[in-house]
Amino acid sequence: MRRRTLCHAAIMLAAALGVVLGAAQFIAPARADDINWPAIDQTLGRKAAVSDDVHRYGFPRSDLSVTLDGVAIKPALALGGWVAFKPAHGGAMVMGDLVLLETEINPVMAKMIASGLEITAVHNHLLRASPATFYMHVAGHGDPAKLAAAIHDALAASKTPLTAAAPASPPPAVDLDTAKLDQIIGTKGQANGGVYQFTVKRRDPVTQAGMPLAPVGAMGVAIGINFQPTGGGKAAITGDFVLSDNEVNPVIAALLENGIEVTALHSHMLDEQPRLLFMHFWANDDAIKLAKGLRAALDKTASAKG
Repeated sequence: MRRRTLCHAAIMLAAALGVVLGAAQFIAPARADDINWPAIDQTLGRKAAVSDDVHRYGFPRSDLSVTLDGVAIKPALALGGWVAFKPAHGGAMVMGDLVLLETEINPVMAKMIASGLEITAVHNHLLRASPATFYMHVAGHGDPAKLAAAIHDALAASKTPLTAAAPASPPPAVDLDTAKLDQIIGTKGQANGGVYQFTVKRRDPVTQAGMPLAPVGAMGVAIGINFQPTGGGKAAITGDFVLSDNEVNPVIAALLENGIEVTALHSHMLDEQPRLLFMHFWANDDAIKLAKGLRAALDKTASAKG
């Protein structure tokens, strides 16, 4: 009897292991080469920036002339909408942040919802901008070709340029001491469209629905800091801090102590782990002074340096 019981237990264990192994194969992520990326490029009207297995498509609002406190905002400073595709079981997951005018929000939202995409946030990033701009965060999962078509159709309900403009030649100069900025922020920045940009990673990994959101910069879960020269060594700065709940108020205090305005605090996603909050900021002052203020705020976060 004991032998039969042990034998039965062994059979049940083997069956259970088979189910677990089968499930592991079922949830295994898709490979990037399983997706017809040229078709996605064609649908979205532009080439992607590729980071590991993530294809990120920029949708800058180059059609808008936005000013804030007398500063003409370059698209790379605060008007750079994007969507990112990452291979996942069943096709791909997509995340994005679209820049819209007030009158464009509901037409674009209706198209997104009708196509099965999710709206995860709608809010401001800036204050006093004219015209006012809003930011719609979106997410989806499924057939990447269908996702791309849905995003294209939704954006067609706005005046977002659906054909990528040719890059400026030569690219606009960044008239700032970028080496000094690199030293203060603690990582190497990159010039983009006349703006000097930093991506600062958090030390802890971020997941959504069990899927790692990596690379973090491409997936929108890294701290972003942008400097746009405004003359005489000054710069307009904006971007967003990616924060845990206990970091929010220490970072607010550090920014305010250094003359940097906090312009928004909100979520971007619905089910990420750990839970994250995004804090947007603005200032126009001496670039080195502002970099030191941002460094003081970064020191209040669990962010990587170097």
